[in-house]
Amino acid sequence: MKRWWRRITVAVVVVTSITLAYTLLYRWGMMTFAGEQVSLLHSLRIVVESLTTAGFGGDTDYWTTTGMHVIVILMNVTGVLLVFIGLPLFAVPLFRKALQSKPPTSTSLTDHVVICSYSERDEVLREELDSVDVPYVYVDEDPDLVKELVEDDVEAIHGDPAKLSVLRDANVPEARAVVADSSDETNPTIILSAKKLAADVPVVSVAKYEDAAKYHEYAGADDVVTSRQVLGESLAMRATSSLAEELREVIGVDTEIEVTEFLIEEGSDVAGRRLKDVDLFDEQNVNVIAGWFGGKFVVSPHPDTRIKENSILLVAGDHVDLDGLKARKMPTHEDDEPRVIVCGYGTVGHAVEEELEEDGVEVDVIDRVEKEGVDVVGDITDPRTLIEAEVSRARSVVLALDVDKPTIYAALVLQNLAPEVEVVARADSGDNVWKLYNAGADYVLSLPSVTGELLASILIDEKEILTARSEFDFIRTPAPAIAGQTLAEADVRQETGATVVAVERDGSLITELKGTFQLEEDDVLVVAGSDDSLDRLVEYVDGERIEHG
Repeated sequence: MKRWWRRITVAVVVVTSITLAYTLLYRWGMMTFAGEQVSLLHSLRIVVESLTTAGFGGDTDYWTTTGMHVIVILMNVTGVLLVFIGLPLFAVPLFRKALQSKPPTSTSLTDHVVICSYSERDEVLREELDSVDVPYVYVDEDPDLVKELVEDDVEAIHGDPAKLSVLRDANVPEARAVVADSSDETNPTIILSAKKLAADVPVVSVAKYEDAAKYHEYAGADDVVTSRQVLGESLAMRATSSLAEELREVIGVDTEIEVTEFLIEEGSDVAGRRLKDVDLFDEQNVNVIAGWFGGKFVVSPHPDTRIKENSILLVAGDHVDLDGLKARKMPTHEDDEPRVIVCGYGTVGHAVEEELEEDGVEVDVIDRVEKEGVDVVGDITDPRTLIEAEVSRARSVVLALDVDKPTIYAALVLQNLAPEVEVVARADSGDNVWKLYNAGADYVLSLPSVTGELLASILIDEKEILTARSEFDFIRTPAPAIAGQTLAEADVRQETGATVVAVERDGSLITELKGTFQLEEDDVLVVAGSDDSLDRLVEYVDGERIEHG
């Protein structure tokens, strides 16, 4: 629908401009070539009559000069072109669209991603696919939803994605990949149908529960995303250590430079602005090293990157104070005892507990239902339950419920009961992320965002997407192979996928790194990236991983 409004607007502007231009031209021509003074309204009437081929009024007696002949011919030719070009391009399609009662059932796309069916998490995937110009089509059984998507200029077709005929109409044999994102019971049928049509086309499936993943694999899925498991592991990692702590742990020199994480709160002055346009960063000599943007982690974000509300920026500088930007400093855990309380013992909560216990963290679990693994039975929105769990002596509280309303309420209770304790929360809907932050949560991950970014990281080869599942780390390494080169010449990110975030030189830490920065023989690089990219980097620079500290 937006596209058609744009077309209509453009058409109106073009026709109005032509009409006004000819009105002025006609009035000038009558005065110059016929010696007659006519009003603007009279000229407008003659132009409208000419362009619409409705008639010419009573001015024909004055059209005897070459100049007037030329003007009238131009108006008539323009009118004919508007009829023969404007009607097919604008009017006819609009009438056809208005009369169309059924949603489309096929697509002509090729080298595209077929997404079976539509959900909130697919909005994140869609944004990533758009960023690298990869075409896609949704296949959904809801005709009204398909119509809405089509009206919003989103390619979509109506049909049951488990049926061979529907997937054939979605042009699966010519697709680059298929995403089975319906339900744990339906996805295997989609996988089988897609593989029947095109055995070599990769199929990625989304499993709600980890136990279902193996059946998706049996059906032939090339990759299965168990987003709840990944979400739980990610929440656990956050509850034990922040990015700022991890980076500070790696740095091998004594430095006065502060490394801090800031949450860009709702209504912040920088929300929606590009990094390079935030003057306070330059004024304080602050460098943005990395950031969490929804479910995606970006190292050394491009200066043109727009800062979204609820993004978390990892910054370094001599004196970091972003209070003027309405940015909340994120808590750290260096002096806290290793104890975490997990609220909710479903798939996500269980994954949080397992990950924490593997890291040697003391864990207490709260759940409404008494069952094995639960330490305190009760309602987490009741302060008495949290007091019984001794929440005040916890490092963090992880809210892992699968319903957002009690999660938001619990965040408010914790803010009042134990404001110094970090609250790490799971949001089932992306629309509730800002509510949780406003309720006092320190770190929030939404299930749709995590799932969408996981799918994008699998489907997109054009760029590396670091997600909650990525094995991400900071390391130190010498770099003799690129000594003497500038960072631009070494092009580490392009060659390896890893990013240099700082350089240790003569006992100092340098974080302001531009392309012209020249590397020296004894420099030690502080680098961020996935495990694979870091392995490539060590080989590329002929270095080695230096142990932390």
